[in-house]
Amino acid sequence: MPNILFFLTEPLPPKVRQLLDGGELSRAEEEIKKLISSYDGEMKLRLEFELERMRRWRLEYRYSEDEAFSLLREEILDLTLEEFRKLMEMGCVDHKVIDGELKILRRFIPNVFWLCPHLKNRRRKINETDRRSKEVLRERAELVMRTGVGHVLPLRYRVRSIVRVKGGEVPGGERLRIWVPIPRVCDLHPQVRIVGYSQEPYLAEANHPQRTAYLEISSGREEAWIEYEFVSFGFCSKVDPKLIMKSSSTCLSRYLQERPPHIVFTRYLRSLAERIVGGEENPYLKAVKIWRWITRNVRYAYAHDYSLYDCIAEYVARNLRGDCGMQAILFITLCRIVGVPARWESGWYMNPVRWGMHDWARFYVEPYGWLYADPSFGGLRHGEGWRSIFYLGSVEGFRLAFNAEISEQFDPPKVHFRSDPVDNQRGEVESDSGNLYYDCWDFELKVLEIHREQEDASLSSRVVTTH
Repeated sequence: MPNILFFLTEPLPPKVRQLLDGGELSRAEEEIKKLISSYDGEMKLRLEFELERMRRWRLEYRYSEDEAFSLLREEILDLTLEEFRKLMEMGCVDHKVIDGELKILRRFIPNVFWLCPHLKNRRRKINETDRRSKEVLRERAELVMRTGVGHVLPLRYRVRSIVRVKGGEVPGGERLRIWVPIPRVCDLHPQVRIVGYSQEPYLAEANHPQRTAYLEISSGREEAWIEYEFVSFGFCSKVDPKLIMKSSSTCLSRYLQERPPHIVFTRYLRSLAERIVGGEENPYLKAVKIWRWITRNVRYAYAHDYSLYDCIAEYVARNLRGDCGMQAILFITLCRIVGVPARWESGWYMNPVRWGMHDWARFYVEPYGWLYADPSFGGLRHGEGWRSIFYLGSVEGFRLAFNAEISEQFDPPKVHFRSDPVDNQRGEVESDSGNLYYDCWDFELKVLEIHREQEDASLSSRVVTTH
């Protein structure tokens, strides 16, 4: 499969690496511009990508200390500047020195409460939507567990995905090329139907690893949308480790391989996998041990833009923090190292109360086939014991899957660097001149309807909705 990040395995020139590691982006940019004409092939692509990354670093770390302190003081009662600086020292406020100035991550506020949970008692605002969505999730998962093993309790969703390009971002007369993510036809949702669009799209094959609807519009027409229906199933597994067999299927070999730069078998990760698994030989119990280590040790936190990481799996393993996709990539990598086939899956978490982008993993054991693993939902931070049991093997069915692989080329291919070269949950936009990053356009996913495909009385007031 084409890996669009193949060039990131090229090591940067030492001086460029030193400047980037020190946050001296302006000097690094000057150095790259001096060097780039002397390279071609993969190294030239790497240097061009670093120039694009620098702009993204500045967008990610956008707040000064004073701005960030003022924002957090609106969230936390009696917060002092001294306490704020202490939170930075503790690693609870993500910060970086860029060109000699202290800058704070744009999504630092949610991370403060995840990384320093003792501050939740001082939060000014109570999130009632968050409480209700957790309640609906728990009820749905309990129902899936009670219903029995296999694919159960289908829900039919009707969704509209919209891309809006901001005015003035593209020179007049240029075309806009837009890739909108759409559901893959797979075991999670075997029924997918396109029901409407702003203009007729080109649809990638139903099982494409990163499936999209492709549209072209002129720069004067700056909105594109597609509407679709899909059925999503819950899935409940009950695994007996005594029945596990070693798989000899050659078609699974690709799910045991590295996929640089993020799924790689570095010395550090090999050593970690060996320490976690020890002498265990049962493939399922290997996955269990990896699951327990991640869900007990890795803290959930919003990440930088994925394009800013050189190796996600190693970053998470060394720093013991990461968002849903980063934890999934670490799970996949460690499983593959110890011989357990594992792969990526991502799209959106489709809770009827509140939905959002989400990533998870799958792993394969005989005779049960592909099972789910959602380490961020199964993490101990939630304080709900059922999660760590349910989310290794099962899934509640509030899911929309666009992707089954990372860093995969689209159909038709994208010409310029992607905004997210790892995953695809919002889509991508480019003009003839170049890529349009997220600050140039907006994505909206509207859940229009959710219907039960069979009677589910316990959720009757919560799941059947029209928006």
